[in-house]
Amino acid sequence: MHTGTDRPADPVVLGRAAELDRVDRLLGAVTDGGPQVLVLTGEPGAGKSTLVDRAAERGRALGFGILRVRGSEGETGLGLSGVHQLLHPLLPGDGLPAAHREALDQAFGPGAAEYELRLDQLSLCVGALALITSAATHRPLLLLVDDAQWLDLGSVDVLAFLARRLEGRPVVLLLAAREEGVPARFDRDFPQVTVGPLSRTAAGRLLDAQPDPPRGKARAEILRQAAGNPLALIELPRALARGRAAGVAGGAGGAALPLTARLENLFAADLSGLPAPTRQALLLVAAAGTADLTDLIRAAPELDVVRALDPAERAGLVRVADGRVLPRHPLVRSAVYHAASFHERRQAHLALAAALTGEPDRRAWHLAAAATGQDAEVADALAESAERARGRGGHAAAATALERAAELTADPELRARRLLTAAQSAMFAGHPQWVGEMSGRVGEMTGDPRVRAEASLLGGWALGVTLRHEDALALLLGVAEATAASFPALALGALSTAATSVYNSGAPYYRAELRRIGELIDGDGDPAGRSWALAVVDPHRERPLLMAHLTKGLAELAREESLGNLTATGGTAWILDETERAVRVLGRTIDVLRRAGSAGTNATVTQALALALFENGSWAAAEEAAQEAFWMATEAGADNVTVGARILRATLCALRGDPAAARARATEAVREVDLRGSLSLQVRHRHALGMAAFVAGDHAGAYEQLRAAFTRDFRPAPVHYHASLYYLGDLAAAAVRAGRTDDARTVVDGVAQGLTSGASPRLAAVLHRATALLTDTDDAERHFRAALDGVGTDCWPFEKALAHLDFGEWLRRRRRGAEARRHLGAALECFERLDARPWAERAAAELRAAGTAGVTAPAGELTPQERQIAELAAQGLTNRDIAARLYLSPRTVGYHLHKVFPKLGITARAQLRDALAAAADTGG
Repeated sequence: MHTGTDRPADPVVLGRAAELDRVDRLLGAVTDGGPQVLVLTGEPGAGKSTLVDRAAERGRALGFGILRVRGSEGETGLGLSGVHQLLHPLLPGDGLPAAHREALDQAFGPGAAEYELRLDQLSLCVGALALITSAATHRPLLLLVDDAQWLDLGSVDVLAFLARRLEGRPVVLLLAAREEGVPARFDRDFPQVTVGPLSRTAAGRLLDAQPDPPRGKARAEILRQAAGNPLALIELPRALARGRAAGVAGGAGGAALPLTARLENLFAADLSGLPAPTRQALLLVAAAGTADLTDLIRAAPELDVVRALDPAERAGLVRVADGRVLPRHPLVRSAVYHAASFHERRQAHLALAAALTGEPDRRAWHLAAAATGQDAEVADALAESAERARGRGGHAAAATALERAAELTADPELRARRLLTAAQSAMFAGHPQWVGEMSGRVGEMTGDPRVRAEASLLGGWALGVTLRHEDALALLLGVAEATAASFPALALGALSTAATSVYNSGAPYYRAELRRIGELIDGDGDPAGRSWALAVVDPHRERPLLMAHLTKGLAELAREESLGNLTATGGTAWILDETERAVRVLGRTIDVLRRAGSAGTNATVTQALALALFENGSWAAAEEAAQEAFWMATEAGADNVTVGARILRATLCALRGDPAAARARATEAVREVDLRGSLSLQVRHRHALGMAAFVAGDHAGAYEQLRAAFTRDFRPAPVHYHASLYYLGDLAAAAVRAGRTDDARTVVDGVAQGLTSGASPRLAAVLHRATALLTDTDDAERHFRAALDGVGTDCWPFEKALAHLDFGEWLRRRRRGAEARRHLGAALECFERLDARPWAERAAAELRAAGTAGVTAPAGELTPQERQIAELAAQGLTNRDIAARLYLSPRTVGYHLHKVFPKLGITARAQLRDALAAAADTGG
């Protein structure tokens, strides 16, 4: 079939029905509630860009506003250039609140390049979200991101933030990237469509649609060489039509070459017939990255750029519109660039650098591309660019610039320091694999022991946020021991960083090494880090000493709130069961990390905060924190957190009465993951599965899962010296129902003997509850009362409610109904507040059996967050408005209001104002 036109048929139309259907469903997500993000992946030339163009056409037809960005190889080192391209039509955002407008101005305003203060990365993300949300109030928006593999990392961070918060907004996002280059923020957890090769039938139809469709042997060879790639199917017949049919099988189409190389060679062949001025203009386009006509005109004043580009536009290589030059496909740019000699590419970059004197960052990158070897001036320019990027919160851009600056630096010591600083910036940007790669090269450049040790510390950190705890500890403990005498502060930093991996590992050997090496380090520096390391070694026997250190550390925070002190003190408070203190300190740590834009560390601390919130009964907040930790860890490659956050969410599912979802989440958390070297996650995973089985009524299965948290020795011991201990009460409860009390007693007795007198009040309560459940005599009452009396009113509410429930059941069976009702009522109130439905139902049933009719949840005081949400709702704000203001999800706001109404004794939103006023008058 011949189309009768020089323009090839649209590859989307031929064989892309399934992909078009997914795009249509994406556009319908605004109204039907489906997924609002779709990722298109495929090899170069697969037709992703054409699908993006078709999505734009369909979106316009449906009344969507279109915002587009296309990644550029030339701008990967320029922080936030991609998100600026996307948001540019909406800037400056005059209608936004001042804080959002200020964040956008700092990033994209006229003085952004010279802005010296540190830009709050979270504020920028929230400002971008507010800008898009505001625009979407007028009409739905379609965000189109093409060639995402070439976006700068800072822009990917912002886009990922937006993508995770589109729910409930009339905004959808379509992102396209090469299959091997999907940004880490989008390679999992969003729906993906692979734009694969066309079928042989569809490929044949596309060949037939070309101006000069091939036949016979040449056709078969093109079909074989193209392998279903639409772009190759369009371009190879063009080459054949120019008299190159004989070379198809052996030249550019040789089987030894990868497909992308064949296509690049093909595009380079297209250039040979173009006039020299056109090739010169195309090379400027390829080198520029951001191909604004004004930049090209300034770079080549002797060339009529617009006229020179006309033959290229007629040939279909580029499109000129709205003051920009857009290649038909990224491979056009790549082919043009690599078809030129180095001298020609260098001249293009130098010309662009001369034209960009007012843009020091872009100028520095063009000078770097033109460098013929190590160049101190260019390296200094890139280092200065990195400092400006850091000032804007662009740690990824800073790392990229410093890495290139190091390559251009002749002095080996300065080169090593710049690469080390690049690795530190990459750590703040949350890219542990990149940190590990750069820090590993530092040691090859310098003999400076301190620089080498700092690099090893960074490498250990990079490994520590994964599940490679042994590899991390080999580096970190080695640094700590080697620098104990010469650089004690550095040694303590390594020891504190190692402590986290030691805890996650749970191996006795590493705990012993942590203690041994800690005793070698002199000096009083980093007392918070030393306390954290001591707490990890043994939080039980050393508890009195550690509590004294914690009290001192908390007082120190009042005078100096450094990131290191906050993180270590928060961790120490958590491991010592000072849960309320841990929540406060870790919350402050998150605030500091967000201001610094430290995604990698942020994920680890956010997970620690989620665990502390879970333990202190703030389950809704724990769910939010775990979800946030998971997203950040997914972006950062912090596998330890991605697994841990999923396990915590699985546990919450079980406790809320959804065992099927809990099992599914727990199973997904450890899919293709080996937890043998991470005992903390291993036992937490067992606990999640055990509670799911318990809720489902499979008490034997629950017991087996919980029993796996302890060894099978003659005297059972905890598999993980800390995490396992808190599951003793659940183990005993499952044992009673599964008929395994004798075995459970050996576990509880063995653990109790190993603890001596160092247990925290929380752990002592857990032991007393377990012992009471497994005791056949009236001595159980003493243990139940000890479990309840040993902890404060607001401490560990779920665990205390379990003790109330178990004691109430015990009392009822002994016909002590009045006493039983008091404990069962307290348990029911807590379970309903937490939304622990299985236990709430059990407590209500026990209360009815104890002689209480019409059981309802007692009214309680509003929590601070509930009161804040209620007051905003009383002002007339919608759930979505409240969520945006408090950085929550609309679903979470609705959940809290669901709890507020019965507490205030109302049934409608309109009653909130009067109910809150009445509560205030009565002191409620």
